[in-house]
Amino acid sequence: MASIKTLSRDVTINLRANRKQRAVIDRAAGALGKNRSDFMLEAACREAESVLLDQRYFHLDDARFRKFAAALDASPSENSRFRRLLATRPVWE
Repeated sequence: MASIKTLSRDVTINLRANRKQRAVIDRAAGALGKNRSDFMLEAACREAESVLLDQRYFHLDDARFRKFAAALDASPSENSRFRRLLATRPVWE
């Protein structure tokens, strides 16, 4: 199966923008060595994929849901390395 980036472009998407929006998009596209269309399509597809990944739905029967809910409700197991990491002062402080 071809990736989204390698499929041929066979439809048109029209949208309206103001001059400032177009200018900032053109500057960003130019900074990456891309044209406006490529830049906008890549940005829109990246955002669309992110939205869709956040919308995943899965179905569990009653028994599996109870097991899943119990795992979420359970206290985390002791992890000394994680506790040490949380106690470490960040380098930016």
